[in-house]
Amino acid sequence: MSQPGMPAPGGAPADLQAQNGAASASGSPYTNGPLQNALMSSQVSVSQGYNFQPPGSYSHLIPAKTLNPASGQSNYGGSQGSGQTLNRPPVASNPATPLLHSGPVPRMPLPASQNPAATPMPSGSFLPGANLPPPSNWQYNYPSTGSQTNHCPRASSQPPVSGNTSLTTNHQYVSSGDPSLQNSFLKSATPQLTNKNPKMSRSVGYSYPSLPPGYQNTTPPSATGMPPSSLNYPSGPQAFTQTPLGANHLTASMGGLSLHPEGLRVVNLLQERSMLPSTPLQPPVPNLHEDIQKLNCNPELFRCTLTSIPQTQALLNKAKLPLGLLLHPFKDLVQLPVVTSSTIVRCRSCRTYINPFVSFLDQRRWKCNLCYRINDVPEEFMYNPLTRVYGEPHRRPEVQNATIEFMAPSEYMLRPPQPPVYLFVFDVSHNAVETGYLNSVCQSLLDNLDLLPGNTRTKIGFITFDSTIHFYSLQEGLSQPQMLIVSDIEDVFIPMPENLLVNLNESKELVQDLLKTLPQMFTKTLETQSALGPALQAAFKLMSPTGGRMSVFQTQLPTLGVGSLKPREEPNQRSSAKEIHLTPSTDFYKKLALDCSGQQVAVDLFLLSGQYSDLASLGCISRYSAGSVYYYPSYHHQHNPVQVQKLHKELQRYLTRKIGFEAVMRIRCTKGLSIHTFHGNFFVRSTDLLSLPNVNPDAGYAVQMSVEESLTDTQLVSFQSALLYTSSKGERRIRVHTLCLPVVSTLNEVFLGADVQAISGLLANMAVDRSMTASLSDARDALVNAVIDSLSAYRSSVLSNQQPGLMVPFSLRLFPLFVLALLKQKSFQTGTNARLDERIFAMFQVKNQPLVYLMLTTHPSLYRVDNLSDEGALSISDRTVPQPPVLQLSVEKLSRDGAFLMDAGSVLMLWVGKNCAQNFLSQVLGVQNYASIPQPMTDLPELDTPESARTIAFISWLRDQRPFFPILYVIRDESPLKANFLQNMVEDRTESALSYYEFLLHIQQQVNK
Repeated sequence: MSQPGMPAPGGAPADLQAQNGAASASGSPYTNGPLQNALMSSQVSVSQGYNFQPPGSYSHLIPAKTLNPASGQSNYGGSQGSGQTLNRPPVASNPATPLLHSGPVPRMPLPASQNPAATPMPSGSFLPGANLPPPSNWQYNYPSTGSQTNHCPRASSQPPVSGNTSLTTNHQYVSSGDPSLQNSFLKSATPQLTNKNPKMSRSVGYSYPSLPPGYQNTTPPSATGMPPSSLNYPSGPQAFTQTPLGANHLTASMGGLSLHPEGLRVVNLLQERSMLPSTPLQPPVPNLHEDIQKLNCNPELFRCTLTSIPQTQALLNKAKLPLGLLLHPFKDLVQLPVVTSSTIVRCRSCRTYINPFVSFLDQRRWKCNLCYRINDVPEEFMYNPLTRVYGEPHRRPEVQNATIEFMAPSEYMLRPPQPPVYLFVFDVSHNAVETGYLNSVCQSLLDNLDLLPGNTRTKIGFITFDSTIHFYSLQEGLSQPQMLIVSDIEDVFIPMPENLLVNLNESKELVQDLLKTLPQMFTKTLETQSALGPALQAAFKLMSPTGGRMSVFQTQLPTLGVGSLKPREEPNQRSSAKEIHLTPSTDFYKKLALDCSGQQVAVDLFLLSGQYSDLASLGCISRYSAGSVYYYPSYHHQHNPVQVQKLHKELQRYLTRKIGFEAVMRIRCTKGLSIHTFHGNFFVRSTDLLSLPNVNPDAGYAVQMSVEESLTDTQLVSFQSALLYTSSKGERRIRVHTLCLPVVSTLNEVFLGADVQAISGLLANMAVDRSMTASLSDARDALVNAVIDSLSAYRSSVLSNQQPGLMVPFSLRLFPLFVLALLKQKSFQTGTNARLDERIFAMFQVKNQPLVYLMLTTHPSLYRVDNLSDEGALSISDRTVPQPPVLQLSVEKLSRDGAFLMDAGSVLMLWVGKNCAQNFLSQVLGVQNYASIPQPMTDLPELDTPESARTIAFISWLRDQRPFFPILYVIRDESPLKANFLQNMVEDRTESALSYYEFLLHIQQQVNK
C-alpha cells in the first residue's frame, strides 16, 4: 500500500499526468460505438500492438488517481468504481538487477593449438550453486527486494461460497450431470491426485443447476467469415465440452510420457552427437489435459522457458535453469477474435482479464486464476453472442480464446486517441549524399505513401540536417514546399510549428513534390558535418504535442552540437574481449529517448554507414523509446547494390506494417510468482508497466521470473500479458494473451518440460546485459556455466546410476549445441573479424527480435538443394514448396558434388560445390559450367524448369516468413564469402572457438568433477 503523502506506485509522475490534456468533460472522446448486433467481430489482422492499459496503471492515459490519506490506498477513477481500491506494496521503480559474485570457476578452454595448458581462469555463471565456489554469476533466484509480485489481497469482500471455500488454481469445470465428477485439467501421474488429499485438490467445482436438458454440451456454431489460421493452435472460438473425468479417466502414465514419447530418455551426447532433428524444432507441449491445452496460447506468441513450473524457488534453484517468458505480443495474426462489448470483464482484485483458465463456480460467479478472488459475472456477460443463448458465460469468446482483442471503452483513455503522426529526419551531409540513400528512401516513400497505416487524420512531416537544420513548410495553398533553415543549433527552435506536420490527405501533392525534389537538392553540398543531436531535439519539439513515430536516417558519427561523438573503435583491439566499448559514451541519447517516451514518441534509427558510427551510443535513442534499429553497413547505391535491395524491401515492410501508438504493456502472473527483469526496447514505468510509445508486429520481449511463494497447493499457474494501444484508425484496443502451465514437485519433471529454445533465448538476453555491465568474457563464461550447472544438477539429483559420458535429459539434448552457437554468434564471438558496430547491432537484435528469428541467426538452418523433390512438399497458394531435411552445421555434411543453402536469418548463402551436377548449374543457376558462375551472384534467374521453380519457391517461402529481407549470395568454392559460410558451421572448430565435440568434452569434464 502506498504511504500517506507519497505518490502511489504504479502511476506516472505528476508532471506526466497533465501533459496530454484530459478528455473533454462532455463525454467520451470515442466516436466509434460498439458494433451493432455483433459482440465479436472476427478480423483478419495483420498485426496490432500489444499493450494493455488497466485503469489505475498509467495515469497518463487513464483517469487520475487520488490518494486516500486515511487508508493509505489509491482510489482510481474509471471503471473500478468509487469504492474499489487497489493495494500494491511499495516497490522499487526499476527491476532488481542480478547479484554478481566473483570467484574461481573453470573457464572454457581455447582450442589446444592456442592453449596447451588449458589453465583454469576466473569465470562467470548464470546460476548460483550452494556447493560451488560462488562464481561471478547470473543468479536465477533473485532477491525479492524490488521485485514485482502479484500481491493481490485475498479480498475481505468475497461473497460467501457454500461448501469448500478454499481458493484454487485447480481448474475444474463440472458437467451438469454428477457434481462429483470433476474435470481436472492436469494430466496426473497417479490417480491419487484426483480428490483424496483435501490440501491438493481444493476444488470448487459446482454443477450448473438449472440448465435445460440437451443444452449443457452444445457447441457454438463457428463464427462465419473467419479465415482458417495458418497455425495449428486454436484460433477461433472453440467449444469447451465438459466431458466428465473421474479418477479412472486420468492417464496413469508417468507425467508427460504420452506427450513426450522420448521424454524420459537419457541421452549420452558423446555417443549420440547428431541430435538435431531434420525438421524444424517444435516447442514442447505442456503436460496438461487436452481440453485445457487446446485452449492454450500459441507458443509463437507466448512461451515459457519451463513448461512445468517448479513448486518452490528451492526446486528452481536446484534445477539451475532460468525461469522466464518470451513474448511476441503484437505478431501479425491470420485471425484474431475482436470483442466489441462495452463490458470488459476483469478481476476486481488483481485486474486480470477473464480468460479460458478461470473457473466458473456457477453461472453467476467466476474465480480468478491469478489471485483466486471470486468475482460476479456481469449481466451482459451472461449472453453468448455466438450461440445467441442466454446463460452461457463459459462459452463466450473471452473464455474460449487465449488470444483476444478488446475494443476499449473511454475509461481506458485520458485524452482522445492520437492521430497517426510520421516524421522523417534525413541526414543530408556530403557523406549521406555520396551513399545515394536519399533516392531509395524517397522513392520507397512515394511508392508507399497511400499505404501508410492511418486514416483521414494522418499527419506527416520532414526535417533534413547537416551542420544546420532544415524544416519544410507544406501548408495547403503553397505552390511548392518551402524550406526554412535554422542555423542556431545551440538553441533549437521550431520556426513555424503549425505547417511543418501537415495532414497527409490535404497536402499530398506538396509531400509528393518534396519527395521528388529532395534527393537533388543537396547533390552539390560540401557540408561534411552532422548535427544529429540538435536535429533530434527539433524533431522531438515538433512531435511532443501529439506523439507518433520518428524515422531517423544517419550515415556517420555525429560531429556538431549536443550528442556529438568521437571515434572509439581501435581495429586491432576488436578481438580482446576486455576493452571494447559496448556501453554508450554519452547519456544524451538515452535522456532524449526518455523524454520522447514521456510524450508518446518512438524513434526508429536507420544507420547506413561504412565507418564506425558508435551505435552503442546512438542506439539508445531507439532502445528506450520502444523504437527499432536498422543497420546497413557500407551502404552505397552503386558499390553495394544488395544493400539497396535490402533497404528497399525492409522499408516497404516498415512503412506499411501495422502500428500501435501510445501503448503500454503489463504482464501478470499467478500469485506466488514474480517478474523481476525485462528485456526489449521500452521504458519500464512503475515497476511492471512497460511504456511503448509505438508497438510494432516485429518486436519481441522477454522477462525473467522467480517463485516468490511456494506453489505447493497449486496445480496450475497462468501468465497474462495485456497490451493497450491506439490503432492507426484511432481506436483504443487491448490485446490479451493468456498462457497456462502445470506446477510440478520433482526435479525430473522440471527437466522434462524444459524448452531449450526459450532457455537459450533468455540466456542470450541475460548475456547481453552481462556484457554491458561486466565484460564480454564474463558473459561468455556465464553462458558456458549455465550448461555446466544445469547438467551437473541433472547428473547429481536425477540420475540414479552414474554412467560414463555426458548424460542429458532428452529435452536438453540441444542445450550445449545452442550455447556453443551463441558463443560463436556475432554478439559474443571473440576474434578480430567483428566490427564494433556490427557486434552492437547483433546485441540489439538479441534484445528486440522474437525468439524464432533469434534462434535462426544463432543456429542457422542448412539444406541440400541440388536434389529438391516434391516429396513431403507444402502446397501454399498454388505453389509447391519443397521441404528438404535440416542438416547439421558441419563441413562433414557438405559434398563437392552438391549445392547447399544456409539460412542464417538475415542472410541466405548458397554454396555450390566444385563438382556440382551440370543439371543444377544449367537448370537453376542458368550457367554453362562451374567457372561461369558470376561473382558476386545475388539473384537466381527465373528459368522455365521444374528445378528452378522448386528452388525459387523454397527460397521465397523462407523469405516470406520473416519481416526483414535476407540477401542471397551464391558462393563458389574460391569465393571470399566462403569464409562467412564456414563461420556459421557451429559444430566445427574455428581459430578462436572449440568444435562441438571439444565443447562437449569440456562440459563433461566440468560436470563429472
